[in-house]
Amino acid sequence: MTHQTTFATTEDLMANAIRALAMDAVESAKSGHPGAPMGMADVVAVLFSRFIKLDPADPAWPDRDRFVLSAGHASMLLYAVHHLLGYEDMGLEQLKNFRQLGARTAGHPEYGHAGGIETTTGPLGQGLTTAVGMALAERMHNARFGDDLVDHFTYVVAGDGCLMEGISHEAIDMAGHLGLGRLVVLWDDNAITIDGGTELSTSTDQLARFAAAGWHTVRIDGHNKAEIAAALTEARKDPRPSLIACRTVIGFGAPNKQGSSSVHGAPLGPDEIAGARQALNWPHEAFEIPAEIYDAWRMVSDRGRAERHAWACRHQASPLREAFAASLEPPEAEQLHAALSNHKHGLVGAAPNVATRKASELALEVVNATLPNTVGGSADLTGSNNTRSSAMTPVLPGKFGGNYIHYGVREHAMAAVMNGIALHGGFVPYGGTFLAFADYARPAMRLSALMGLPVTYVMTHDSIGLGEDGPTHQPVETLASLRAMPNLKVVRPADAVETAEAWELAVTSATTPTVLCLSRQNLPTVRSNGVETNLTARGAYVLKDVTGERDVTLIATGSEVEIALLAAAALSKAGLNAAVVSAPCFELFAKEDAAYRGEVLGTAPRIGIEAAIRQGWDLFLRPEDSFIGMTGFGASAPAPALYEHFGITPGAVVTTALALTAREDAQ
Repeated sequence: MTHQTTFATTEDLMANAIRALAMDAVESAKSGHPGAPMGMADVVAVLFSRFIKLDPADPAWPDRDRFVLSAGHASMLLYAVHHLLGYEDMGLEQLKNFRQLGARTAGHPEYGHAGGIETTTGPLGQGLTTAVGMALAERMHNARFGDDLVDHFTYVVAGDGCLMEGISHEAIDMAGHLGLGRLVVLWDDNAITIDGGTELSTSTDQLARFAAAGWHTVRIDGHNKAEIAAALTEARKDPRPSLIACRTVIGFGAPNKQGSSSVHGAPLGPDEIAGARQALNWPHEAFEIPAEIYDAWRMVSDRGRAERHAWACRHQASPLREAFAASLEPPEAEQLHAALSNHKHGLVGAAPNVATRKASELALEVVNATLPNTVGGSADLTGSNNTRSSAMTPVLPGKFGGNYIHYGVREHAMAAVMNGIALHGGFVPYGGTFLAFADYARPAMRLSALMGLPVTYVMTHDSIGLGEDGPTHQPVETLASLRAMPNLKVVRPADAVETAEAWELAVTSATTPTVLCLSRQNLPTVRSNGVETNLTARGAYVLKDVTGERDVTLIATGSEVEIALLAAAALSKAGLNAAVVSAPCFELFAKEDAAYRGEVLGTAPRIGIEAAIRQGWDLFLRPEDSFIGMTGFGASAPAPALYEHFGITPGAVVTTALALTAREDAQ
C-alpha cells in the first residue's frame, strides 16, 4: 500500500511538470493552448510511467510504441513529455522558444522537426486516422515477421474536435471492422470547445458510436490514476480497438479559468499562473523542474532502453532479420528500373490501345512482382481503378498477411491511413479512387506533401473522357488545384509507356507523394522510341519534332496528346511544322534548367491542350499563346460527343494554329 501511495505521488509530480511547462511555454510565447495539456497531464503521465515502450536514444526504433497527439493544438503536452524524457533535440531552450521561428516546437507537432514526433497533426481527426494506418501496418508487419520483431501499440490522444470531424467516422468504422486491437484512443472528454460547452454543437453518445463500430469502450475519471491505469490495462488485453473516455477538466489547476473555454487557446496570464502554482503545490520558477522529477521521467526512458536492447538481441538472432531490415529500406530503384524497362520495350512492340488506368494495372503487375512490400488498395473502386494486380491477396479482419486493402467508400480515411502506413515503415502504400474525389481526400493528401511521404494516389477517370457519369465526376478543375500544392507530383501520362514511367517515379520517390491521373477511355501508344530513358522524369519532352524551324508547338498532357498528334499531322499537310510536346508532370518540368525548358518549348507560338481549365499553364504558355480546354463544368454524354461539344478536337487545334501563325506572319 505504501508503494502504491508513493508511486501515485510520483505520477502527480510527473503530471504537474507537464502542466507547469505547458503554461510557462504558452505564456512565454504569448500564444498557444494550455488547456488540453493541463487537462490530460494525468492520463499521459500514467501512460508513460507504466505502459509506453520507447527509447529517446533511438526515436526510430521499429518496435517502439507510437504516440500520436491527434489534438495537435495541445502540442506543449508532447514537447513537455519529450523534454522530460530526455530527447536530445528537445532541450529547455526549445520549450522557451515555443512557436518561434526556427524552433522545433512549432505551434502544432510537425513530423521531421524533432525526434519522436510520429506524424504532423493539427487538422483535427487526421492524427486519429493516421494512427489507424500505423496500427494496421503494425499488424501487417507482425503477420510477416512475428511477435519477436513486431509487437507494439499505437496510442492516440484525441479531443472532442477530432471526434466531431467527419473523418473520425471513417477511421473508427475501418479500425473496428479490421479489429485493430493494438490501437488505444485516449479521448480528452472535457466537454469544452472554443465556442463554449460541447452541448452547443453535439449530443452524440461517443461511447455508443465507437461500440457500434466494434470498439471496446470505457469511461473513466481522467484525473484518477488508478482508473487510468486500470483502463489502459484492460484496453491492452482486449482484441478490439479501445476508446478510453477520459473525463477531464480543461486547464486543470488554473483556479479561475479551469473548466472553461477561456483556457483552451490563450495564455493564462501571470496572475492565473501564480494561482495555478499554488493550487498544484508547485513552488518552482518558470521552466524549473526539480531533479527528482527528471529522474522519474528518465526511468521511463531507461525502461524503454532495456526493452530496445532486448529487442535488438531477438532481432540479431532472428532468421528473418535481413528481410525485416530490407522491408524498412527504400525500394530497390535499379531492380525496378530494369524490370520496367523490359516492360516498356514490350509495350513498344505490342503498341496497346488501352486506357491508362489499364496501363497502370499492367505496370503494377511488374511493380508488385518486383517489390515485396507494396500495399495496394482502393476506396471501393478496385475494378475501376485497376489497382489490384493478379497475385495480391486482401487484408481481412484478423488476417493481416495480405497486401491489398479494401478501404470502402472512405477516400479521406484511405489517404490518412496510407500516411500512417508510410510513417510506420515496412510498406510502400498506394490507393485508388476517381480523380474528382481527390477533394474528399485532399486534407490528408496535403499532409502527405507537408510531411514528405512517398504515398501514391491512383486517380482514374481523369477528365470529361469518363463520359456519361457527368459533371459531378468530371474533374475539370482538380488538376490545377493539385498542381498548386507544394511538394506533390501530379503525373498525367499519355500512354502505357508514360504510365510505366510514372509508376517508377512514384515508387522510387523519397520525400514526395505522387498523384497518377489516369484515363477511363482507351489511348494509343504514342511512344515508339526512347524507352531506355524515363522521359516522364523530365516533366515534359519533345514527342514529335520537325525538320527545320517550328511554326507552332503543341503541348498536351494525357489523353489530349493523341489530339495534338492528329492535329500536327493535319497541319503538316497544310504546310506548317508543328512539334508536339508531351507534358506529363508540370512539377518535374519546372525543376529542369532554363536551357532544357527552352529547348523543349522553342520560340514559335504555342498551344496548350488539356481537357481541364487553363489555370497553372503559365509554366508553358505566354500571354500571347493559346489554350484549348475547359472553361466550365462538363456534361453527361459519351466521351467523343463531349470532346466535340467542348471544342477539344484536332480540328479546333488546327484552326487555332492557323490563326496563331497568321498573326505571327502579320507581325
